[in-house]
Amino acid sequence: MDTKKTCLYDKHVELGALMSPFAGFDMPIQYTNIVDEHQAVRKACGVFDVSHMGEVLVTGPDAERYVNHIFTNDVKDIPNGKILYGMMCYENGGVVDDLLVYKMEPNTFFIVINAANIDKDVAWMNQQAQGFEVSLQHQSDDYGQLAVQGPKSEKVMETVLNLACKELTFYTCKTLEVNGETIIVSRTGYTGEDGFEIYGSHDFIRKAWDKLMAAGVKPCGLGCRDTLRFEVGLPLYGDELSADISPIMAGLGFFVKLDKEEFIGKEALVKQKTEGVAYKLVGIELADKAIPRHGYAVLKDGEQVGEVTTGYHAISVDKSVCMALVKTEYAKLDTELEIQIRKKTFPGKVVKKKFYEKHYKK
Repeated sequence: MDTKKTCLYDKHVELGALMSPFAGFDMPIQYTNIVDEHQAVRKACGVFDVSHMGEVLVTGPDAERYVNHIFTNDVKDIPNGKILYGMMCYENGGVVDDLLVYKMEPNTFFIVINAANIDKDVAWMNQQAQGFEVSLQHQSDDYGQLAVQGPKSEKVMETVLNLACKELTFYTCKTLEVNGETIIVSRTGYTGEDGFEIYGSHDFIRKAWDKLMAAGVKPCGLGCRDTLRFEVGLPLYGDELSADISPIMAGLGFFVKLDKEEFIGKEALVKQKTEGVAYKLVGIELADKAIPRHGYAVLKDGEQVGEVTTGYHAISVDKSVCMALVKTEYAKLDTELEIQIRKKTFPGKVVKKKFYEKHYKK
């Protein structure tokens, strides 16, 4: 199967980026090195090509009711321009995908989905639309997307790109008319820092990228996108959430509104919340510099009690840490566990999943 390319592919190649297949796309993993790019976002500003993400526009008289039916969070009566994070779940509480829902206007929702799940999600959303008066427009191929992230991102957006955004609060969005086209700007950030997302035509995104490069903004690859989101405890679908890992197991119950009238998976999640779950996602800090990786076994007294979902020697805190799914009885803070790395085991203890404090502009 051919890998797809984003509208910025040739620009990444020109910059000498290390390209690698990710979620069906040829994506830049790094340009210089992951530590440099990571630190640029933590301390100043970096830009990511996230044009591989998927977008679906939901409109029609039943749009609000339909979105609430497929989404764990509650979009009822939220103001225009508000963004909510949450999941689409199967009946058994497993996760189809985690996503962002942008309320653009009454009964108009712009839904952003993970690149690896685009086809599956769109098929699922269409299937669930039976009986609702809604129209679903799959717009993933129409949009390019940039994520401008870091403490200096607002200044970069305003001065380099000339996009007025300082009045946006955390998890809000707006549309702007620029040279005859409507673009969407939001302020969410998957890095733990203040940051903005820009959705526009391929042509608009290419021009914006060129302006950012000319101004010396650091291009960042998916390598540091992962280290940044991981340090602040943000989940990645396929690692911390999946068809087998529910939002309750992942500690994301805040984004599951169980007092809502109904949504797909509600009964299963209510049961999990009241009766408990067999496994929970935790943070583990190692006493050693060894690096725990996805899939490594977590042990208690030599017996496997879980496995690592994501692990790194975290750049901002200089510690070897991981997120892991472990049996609930071993999920308490300060529980001593071991991680098997190749043929050796390394001691660690359960800590909070947020290894580094977020710096969002609230």
